[in-house]
Amino acid sequence: MKSLLTIAMPKGRIFEEAAELLQKAGYVLPEELNESRKLILDVPNEHLRFILAKPMDVTTYVEHGVADVGIAGKDVMMEEERDVYEVLDLNISKCHLAVAGLPETKLNDIAPKVATKYPNVASKYFREQGEQVEIIKLNGSIELAPLIGLADRIVDIVSTGRTLRENGLVELEHIADITSRLIVNPVSYRMKDETIDTLVERLAKVVEEEQE
Repeated sequence: MKSLLTIAMPKGRIFEEAAELLQKAGYVLPEELNESRKLILDVPNEHLRFILAKPMDVTTYVEHGVADVGIAGKDVMMEEERDVYEVLDLNISKCHLAVAGLPETKLNDIAPKVATKYPNVASKYFREQGEQVEIIKLNGSIELAPLIGLADRIVDIVSTGRTLRENGLVELEHIADITSRLIVNPVSYRMKDETIDTLVERLAKVVEEEQE
């Protein structure tokens, strides 16, 4: 009997766009897939199992082998630096990482503070700019930090920029463009190479067609 291929992915926008890609690639998925509250969903007809995880946890599940493959944002991969293979840029959930802050404010010369949920990315970026900053890790509502005097700058994902504008912030520096990637556990790639290669080839064809 063919073993299940386990795919870890976050719920929400990435899940919806990735599920659409899978369907265009010929995988038959149940319509209620994104509506379910279950955290593990089996699709026996396609020999697939989905683990629905927090975005930051997807790479961890794949690295430790509880998921064979995963779909994760490049931002998460940059932050986590896990031992996984990045095999395909799915070109979905496009956004970018940026430095933002209140308009016309200079970075504090004495003890500049940067709030972010990407401490590793932020530290590396400012180090490369030759700037020494104090990183304050937050898990949400990053835009609040400059408004309440917690930080001079924030490093966060920007999609439309609407959240920044609504909170009186402006984008100051562009760090990196972000899309979602297909990642693979190295051991799974050896054990289930045929199944994974088929998945990659079918998805790659769809991604290529959509870029034409």
